[in-house]
Amino acid sequence: MSLCPSPNPQEFRDDVVRVARDREPGVTVEQIAKDFGVHPMTLFKWLRQAEIEEGTKPGASRAESAELREARKRIKLLEQENEVLRRATAYLSQANSPKRLYPLVTELAADGIPVAVTCRVLNIARQPYYRWRARPVTDTELAEAYRADALFDAHRDDPEFGYRFLADEARAAGQPMERTAWKICSGMGWWSAFSRKPRRGKDGRSGPPVHDDLVKRDFTADGPNRLWLADITEHRTDEGKLYLCAIKDVWSRRIVGYSIDSRMKSRLAVNALRNAVARRGDVAGCVIHTDRGSQFRSRKFVRVIHQHHMIGSMGRVGAAGDNAAMESFFGLLQNNVLDRRTWSTRQHLRTAIVTWIERTYHRRRRQRCLSRLTPIEYETIMTPPASQAA
Repeated sequence: MSLCPSPNPQEFRDDVVRVARDREPGVTVEQIAKDFGVHPMTLFKWLRQAEIEEGTKPGASRAESAELREARKRIKLLEQENEVLRRATAYLSQANSPKRLYPLVTELAADGIPVAVTCRVLNIARQPYYRWRARPVTDTELAEAYRADALFDAHRDDPEFGYRFLADEARAAGQPMERTAWKICSGMGWWSAFSRKPRRGKDGRSGPPVHDDLVKRDFTADGPNRLWLADITEHRTDEGKLYLCAIKDVWSRRIVGYSIDSRMKSRLAVNALRNAVARRGDVAGCVIHTDRGSQFRSRKFVRVIHQHHMIGSMGRVGAAGDNAAMESFFGLLQNNVLDRRTWSTRQHLRTAIVTWIERTYHRRRRQRCLSRLTPIEYETIMTPPASQAA
């Protein structure tokens, strides 16, 4: 596998801009760029874009760019609606009931026009259409099925949520309910991972693994993007806890992706993995090894693994040695950053973490297992020039 240069994730760009703005007197932007492995002109562009976002300089902000993308989506939607009306002319001339239009809905869906768009243009309800396609069910059964689906999705994404929080997530997804949520969750056994009522064997906090242990404590790799390790650590500040999810490439010991947030939800792990993929390029076949935390068992995290054709692996419950190589990195972080002082704000701690990872751990800390090279030096020396330019 090759190391393909890819666009830096937005979270990484924001961190570098923040460090550059808060730099000490005498430290240049060029030095900050060197510490984080980006070109000085690139960092100057990021700083300018940050000023545009804040409104202090003229230019197109990310929000305006997003509005342009939304406008293009609306244009595409109008084109789809026009196509629905064009092809519905023959049907409308003979249709005396909505059911006569259902075959047209199916035909348009096969041609790529969403059912929701067709039903809205033709002013027919989607639920009766789906009942027509499947089998007759009562409205009550259908409503409960939609609610159960919404609760199940929320529970898979965040297994630590109780039924009240699941009901809130389902409501945000368009399925409001009150007492029904407890009834459905109780009947299906969808309890919080931290609940004391349902005991899952000896450990009530960790569910079953979604992957086998493919690593077996063999933390070696013969090339880049062959084996990644992922884990989450936390630290207190005066504002509350800050969580870091980091992903390490075993081959070079480099932290290829990370994400930092004030909440330990599934999106923390998902963002870290997406950031890692964005920076490394083609990762098909790479094994991603984690513990059995709910964030790594979530449906969203597993979906990203499959999306990039990676292979999941999980250690045992309560066995720190199953991910010892990642624990060693967190030990270094604990001694060199987290425990060095008390942190008043999450922002100060975040800046210290990303600066230590990019400036010290990647570019200054030599490791014996890498022939006393830093992770960046090791990748530069061991990666063929053709692969770096790929």
